[in-house]
Amino acid sequence: MTKKDISTREDIFLLVSSFYKKVRKDPVLGPFFNDAIKDWDEHLHKLTTFWESSLFMTRKLEHKYKGNPLEVHAKVDKDNNNSITELHFGLWLNLWFQTIDELFEGDYAENAKRRARKMGTFFYLKIFEARGE
Repeated sequence: MTKKDISTREDIFLLVSSFYKKVRKDPVLGPFFNDAIKDWDEHLHKLTTFWESSLFMTRKLEHKYKGNPLEVHAKVDKDNNNSITELHFGLWLNLWFQTIDELFEGDYAENAKRRARKMGTFFYLKIFEARGE
């Protein structure tokens, strides 16, 4: 069966919501997310907007992402006794890739993987820097 590429906000919502179903059940990642996120509907909407902005930068979008994900992730790390490691980012990335591969294929799908890989590395480095502050 041929899969389609990511092309709409609805596609991104499907990706994000499918991904976070896995994250929430994951024995290693789940506790971080389930403790930190109180309103999952709001979180999924916000992350759909984040990924829509990231993947469709050249489009005129109805929703604009507003937020500071670095600050949020540093706070989650601090709230968890600075226990986030590269393992967590690796697990997160593997689930992201797995979810993309289950649902989509094409240039935007591959771009979503590349962006997640870069973002995970950047976030981890910034979390580590925040520990020294």
